[in-house]
Amino acid sequence: MLINLCKTFDVIISAGGTGFSPRDVTPEATQSVIEKKCGGLETALHIRSLQATPFAALSRLCAGIRGSTLIVNLPGNPKAVKECFEVLEKILPHAVELLNTEDVHNVTKHSHLITH
Repeated sequence: MLINLCKTFDVIISAGGTGFSPRDVTPEATQSVIEKKCGGLETALHIRSLQATPFAALSRLCAGIRGSTLIVNLPGNPKAVKECFEVLEKILPHAVELLNTEDVHNVTKHSHLITH
């Protein structure tokens, strides 16, 4: 289902399922479909959440890219979601723009670096 949603949407955001309990499997589901991790975004979201509570360290939130779709898993707590959106609202427009811009020069350059 997540793979099909990536064919339609620029951004997919989920809330919940990122904790330590056995039923919290959202990050694993996301990691099984993403092609690139977004470690910097994950760090930014964790930093903002940790400013509010040390319990944010128990979140396994996840962010990654499949094709031109950004996927972000947020904690399930409504207060934590609001805190994370304070970060996301500032960067999502630029992230979507980058994902939907084909820079032929950079693609060629990066492909060359990977193959050598």
